[in-house]
Amino acid sequence: MSVELTLALQSDKTWARYTDLGALTQELGFDGVSVYADLGFQPPLPALLAVAGASSTLRLGPACLNPYLLHPIEIAGQHAALDEASDGRAYLGLARGSWLDRVGVAQSRPLAALEDAVAIVRRLLAGDTSGYEGQVHSLPAGTHLEYEPLRPDVEVLLGVWGPRGAALAGRIADEVKIGGTANPAMVRQMRTWLDAASLAAGRGAGAVRITAGAVTVVDDDGARAREHARRMVASYVDVVAPLDPTIDVDPGLMERLRELLRAGDDAAAGALLPDDLLDAFAFAGTPHDVAASAVELAEAGADRIEFGTPHGLDEARGVRLLGSQVLPVVRSAS
Repeated sequence: MSVELTLALQSDKTWARYTDLGALTQELGFDGVSVYADLGFQPPLPALLAVAGASSTLRLGPACLNPYLLHPIEIAGQHAALDEASDGRAYLGLARGSWLDRVGVAQSRPLAALEDAVAIVRRLLAGDTSGYEGQVHSLPAGTHLEYEPLRPDVEVLLGVWGPRGAALAGRIADEVKIGGTANPAMVRQMRTWLDAASLAAGRGAGAVRITAGAVTVVDDDGARAREHARRMVASYVDVVAPLDPTIDVDPGLMERLRELLRAGDDAAAGALLPDDLLDAFAFAGTPHDVAASAVELAEAGADRIEFGTPHGLDEARGVRLLGSQVLPVVRSAS
């Protein structure tokens, strides 16, 4: 068992702050950094460029861009810019996106849109001008980039949860991120789906890596950390809990949670979450608690574990606790 340990940042900070966090993350021994692309926040590319300039070993990528707000030719350009700035350390994260209905963006045929985006980005980076006819996005023959990318290929991560998304990833992706889970049972389920798909595609079992990532709040005061995590994770549980086939959530609890979220009362919504549900969708508690959760995920088959924002009651302290007290435990177990 060998697992990568990475940090995910929200795109709500200054350039200087990302520079500081990039240097700190590398100093503490993390393997990489991703930056969210959540609706209404800054685009992830500037933050990733700042981290790239402050580091030399971190693997970097967005988590995740979507083919509804960005055309694949723009996605290719953003990836190429990050790959150049990081001297080849970039990967490309793609997902269907969440909450786009709030701005009137329809998400028809999401798996086809993702497949088209991957195909077009790969063709553009490779200099293939033969064109592509997709179901959602197409590329006319003769279209090419007006610059030379650093690398003609790209590592693709798809953010998916279900069997159909896993079937697509098994054919075309290098990595899957189950965004918003700390649930070992979901990692095992995803491995089953992915291996079936990659074997059917002639790629072999284990061809697609699995990343599990979730809201993280670590502090020496475990009770306060868990209280804060409940408030932070409530809106994500609303989105991802129905996607996890390994967990049964009381429908009445989910309806009450949604009512409180609509009313803007995240604290009350989070307070509804029982301990087992919190632990399935967040890393929360003392460094010992968080390390134990991460080890369980690694033993379940996660190839990468990503500790998501806000990291702690105080972000810098949370990142330092993760680096100094969680990473060594997980690495020694793997």
